[in-house]
Amino acid sequence: MKRQAYQPILITDASRSQDDQLTSRQKRYVLMMGVRVACVIVGAILVIVEAPLLWLWLPMVALGMILIPWLAVLLANDRPPKEQHRLAGRFQVNRRDETPPMSLTAEERPHKVIDVEP
Repeated sequence: MKRQAYQPILITDASRSQDDQLTSRQKRYVLMMGVRVACVIVGAILVIVEAPLLWLWLPMVALGMILIPWLAVLLANDRPPKEQHRLAGRFQVNRRDETPPMSLTAEERPHKVIDVEP
């Protein structure tokens, strides 16, 4: 009988701190607004130089100037998704690839080891 690898249970599955999340959202917002500024500058340069295919480039740049701030605000206000409740998986039907715990012999079942040192 094939023995399953025992996966230790973590004491805590701590998520990133609120400050770390806020910092990463601020960086993403500043980066996206930088891209918007670049779109404005590229659009101005294209108009001044009277570039070929200006009718194609200007709508693309304008679309970037309109969509990027909207997306930047949405992403800056977004937070990571909530993790599922840790007991939610225990009440589901056993998956096919998992062996039910009671079908294992006593030697194969994971067990607690308590070290008692004086």
